[in-house]
Amino acid sequence: MLKRKITEMMLQWKNSTGKKTCLLIRGVRQCGKTYIAREFGREHYEDVVEINFVRQPEFARVFSGSLDVDDMVSAICIMTGRAGFVPGGTLLILDEIQDCPRARASLKFWAEDGRYDVIATGSLLGIKFRDEASIPVGYETSVEMFPLSFEEFLWASGIGAERIAGLEQYRSGSLIIPDAIHFALMEKLREYMAVGGMPDAVNEYLDSRSMQRVHMVHERILYDYQDDIARYASSGDRIKARNCFLSLPRQLTKENHKFQYSIVEKGGTARKFGSSLDWLTQAGMIRLSHDLRYFGFPLAAYSVEDNFRVYLCDIGLFNAMFGFEMKQAIMSDMLDGPAKGGIYESLVADIFAKRGIPLHFYKKDDSTLEIDFVIERDARPVPVEVKASKGSSRSLNEILKLEEVPLGYKLTSQNCGAVDKKITLPLYMAMVI
Repeated sequence: MLKRKITEMMLQWKNSTGKKTCLLIRGVRQCGKTYIAREFGREHYEDVVEINFVRQPEFARVFSGSLDVDDMVSAICIMTGRAGFVPGGTLLILDEIQDCPRARASLKFWAEDGRYDVIATGSLLGIKFRDEASIPVGYETSVEMFPLSFEEFLWASGIGAERIAGLEQYRSGSLIIPDAIHFALMEKLREYMAVGGMPDAVNEYLDSRSMQRVHMVHERILYDYQDDIARYASSGDRIKARNCFLSLPRQLTKENHKFQYSIVEKGGTARKFGSSLDWLTQAGMIRLSHDLRYFGFPLAAYSVEDNFRVYLCDIGLFNAMFGFEMKQAIMSDMLDGPAKGGIYESLVADIFAKRGIPLHFYKKDDSTLEIDFVIERDARPVPVEVKASKGSSRSLNEILKLEEVPLGYKLTSQNCGAVDKKITLPLYMAMVI
């Protein structure tokens, strides 16, 4: 079983006292929601009942009439041939709940009743329920689940949490990471760039060590995402959302990484494609990083809505969009050319986003000054510049002259170092800064 960070939060939910809510696990398709709910139930409950509304659409009838808990339990037991539910011991898993809006509405009544714990999982919830009046506000605890983070990938590779925590001592840049550790982690980082965090891809890599088989998994998932666009996007957005999705490799390998509608289609505009990007964002397939009109705290107050970069939800899937040869280039550390900067930038975006860090960048108007990422620490803006290889950091040096900027990070393939307010760290340290 792949160890996931969300398990600790689920245990806190199960052991919480006072008013009990249902747990809603949101996340992009195939990131492991169903598996983690099932394994959590197997480990912590006497009895588990699972309903998948995609695989078992007939169970929607349970929720089509009365939402009284006893009535729903009776209907489920009759349809499954069960004797009953165990008060305090049964976990009900409502999987793919986006396909049954009435089941989402029923969470209020399960929570009010309190005899049984309920975990609902769903993809595309931002799409399906954006305008639904049946969302049970106050009766569900909603949490977003991501594909495996780099830290979780290291856990799966046999590197324990205590070893990863030990890297925090190098965060200031004043200590050098031992070469054996540094080179081993850089190798693991390249593996993560090629494999990514989709559980099926990670398990395939751990089982077979075959990048060709991993690539087949990625191709299937990318096809499934395009199928979701065709099935769930409105008729006016289907082709446009698919074209936006397929344009991502071109968007991030040009010199200016800002998302440009003209890359999707010659003469393309926000008016034509804006709703399609909204759909992909709400589906969890992409993440947006917004430009800042002012380098200051709080970042959200200075976000420029119409100037952004777009990253795919998982670095492994993103690199798979370039083809199998990209995996070979990454694993052999032979990646070069114009694509390299955008790919390493996407890697850091992946690590930050899966840590729950909002994505922002800064590009000064009428200037070459550009900072790849800006994060918040102690209510102050902290610049982060990503260098795929050795190189100067003129923009970072310039922004560090500002009094309100306490420090800045340069992430590279090199080991640690610190000069005044500039801290140089290996790229893998993005998971602890």
